[in-house]
Amino acid sequence: MSSALKNLSEYDEGNIPSTEGMKFGIIVSDWNKKITHELYKGCHDTLIKHGSKGENIHTIQVPGTFELPAGAKILSKKEIPDAVICIGCVIKGETSHNEYINQSVAQGLINLSIMTGIPHIFGVLTPNDEQQALDRSGGKYGNKGVEAAVTAIRMAHLEKSLNKKKKSIGF
Repeated sequence: MSSALKNLSEYDEGNIPSTEGMKFGIIVSDWNKKITHELYKGCHDTLIKHGSKGENIHTIQVPGTFELPAGAKILSKKEIPDAVICIGCVIKGETSHNEYINQSVAQGLINLSIMTGIPHIFGVLTPNDEQQALDRSGGKYGNKGVEAAVTAIRMAHLEKSLNKKKKSIGF
């Protein structure tokens, strides 16, 4: 669904489990930092709002969006979080570089999620221009960082709730 049809910051708070006792990693791209740092703020504040303690939120910065999967892997090995949220912004611009970066990052995060069993959340804006990015980083369409945090909370809770029984089918 297009964010023009849904505010990225709106969700049913009553359906979001507590994050108490959970650890989260947030990887933030410095490229387009005016946008990514607003996304980070929305993400971090949402985790705190739902019960996370600051010491259980581990943040690292990477140079650009392309480096998010590598940063996520580094953080995941060190901190072993319940979920990792990757925040970036790739504005389309004049070339097709955005397609290569976005596809590579998405595939890298999927691979990390499958290999580690830790949800790696794609909190990357892929706008056509800077105004669309501003509209989705706290502007008229909300904040994608909030949406990414809610996704991470839900996925971490899902993983914890389904793995309580420790029965395995061989994976």
